[in-house]
Amino acid sequence: MFKTLESVLYPIVCDINTYLSSYILVFLLIGVGVWYTVKTKFVQVRCFGEGMRKVFGNLSLHGGKNESGMSSFQALTTAIAAQVGTGNIIGASGAILTGGPGAIFWMWVIAFFGMATIYAESTLAIETRKIDEDGTIHGGPVYYIRTAFKGAFGKFLATFFAVAIILALGFMGCMVQSNSIGSTFETAFGVPAWTVGIALVIICGVIFLGGVQRLAFVTEKIVPIMAGIFILGGLAVIVMRIKYIPDTFGMIFRYAFQPQAILGGGFGTAIKLAISQGAKRGLFSNEAGMGSAPHAHAQANVKNPHDQGVVAIIGVFMDTFVVLTLNAIVIISTLYTADGVLAGGYTGEIMDVLGKTNLAQTAFGTVFGERFGSVFVAICLFFFAFSTTLSWNMYGKINIAYLFRKAKSPKTYVVIYTVIALAFIFVGTIMSNDFVWELTDLFNNLMVIPNAIALFALTPVVVRIVNNRKN
Repeated sequence: MFKTLESVLYPIVCDINTYLSSYILVFLLIGVGVWYTVKTKFVQVRCFGEGMRKVFGNLSLHGGKNESGMSSFQALTTAIAAQVGTGNIIGASGAILTGGPGAIFWMWVIAFFGMATIYAESTLAIETRKIDEDGTIHGGPVYYIRTAFKGAFGKFLATFFAVAIILALGFMGCMVQSNSIGSTFETAFGVPAWTVGIALVIICGVIFLGGVQRLAFVTEKIVPIMAGIFILGGLAVIVMRIKYIPDTFGMIFRYAFQPQAILGGGFGTAIKLAISQGAKRGLFSNEAGMGSAPHAHAQANVKNPHDQGVVAIIGVFMDTFVVLTLNAIVIISTLYTADGVLAGGYTGEIMDVLGKTNLAQTAFGTVFGERFGSVFVAICLFFFAFSTTLSWNMYGKINIAYLFRKAKSPKTYVVIYTVIALAFIFVGTIMSNDFVWELTDLFNNLMVIPNAIALFALTPVVVRIVNNRKN
């Protein structure tokens, strides 16, 4: 049944995504980012040091229990848990395979401007959040969308966004995470993907039912450790391939503007493919402009929106310029340089073997050995994708609570949502990788539209916040 459904829907979803990512997503993401970069006078540059001090100045893995919400660091790790996931490994691999090494350059461009966007999203999330008498915090794009637009139009945009994010992250996105975990575990350990799916459902179910406090406890422990292990592994590969690093960066910049040299075909088609892949996979990786991360930042126990805004900037920086870039350098320096299997372009039998799900495993395997390389990536991806699934489930819950806030028993709908989400996690491990990614991309793209409209409308609020910050 699943295979038949995929064969019918797959080409339709691909066509819609091609249009959205090539003609709408790129302009919206870059447009909002450039807009806020100018309006905030390059807040991502001016306040970068301030953000680093707030994140690492009082770094602790023992955040303690809060009566409600999260500490600023817990909110950041929850956001990074969502940001640093399959987008950094599988997404970057897919971008490189489809758009060439130059797609990474366009990811950098999107991320640089996205740092200004995430500042705006996070400050607005704090500024417009609602806090119940018991201390429960409700915050995210639905609340600043309703602030930007009163009446029926605001209600429509907020509802559209809420439905899109529930489908994109709560359901489809979790399928991507479990699909990637299942695929890499099958490659590394020979374990059937569906058995991994059962294990994920059990573990996630325990944490899902524990609420925000349990999620914060888990993410503040997992995120620094998982990022540290992956960074150490990536640095080890770079040391072994150090002589190829200049060529690696050379290819990233050269193929950003001459992608047809490696992709083949005409320049126009190749450059559009490189940029759209950079935008699409960049969005999936750092989530700036998508409207997901503000849900986590809204939970931060801070009084000044600017304080969490600069912390959010560091989240995008760590996601794209550290973790994703490290993975890209490993892939390009091992597979695309002179002695790499893709040095001659996308030709030969190797293309029947390599795909975005195993590209990183193959790359690490060239230095660590095929077996250990597969195991290393599988374990890292498990923690990345697992933590992302936890955060995305929370984002879905917040929007379910918004949609059914006037129901007699809103918590009942949250429980129903959780059960459905767990089912999607399992189904993701038995569906084809390409179809799962295309479905997620579709709803990711749709989320951007109402979020971007609200961000433009609330520019005066963000400018006021950044101008009134404490120096």
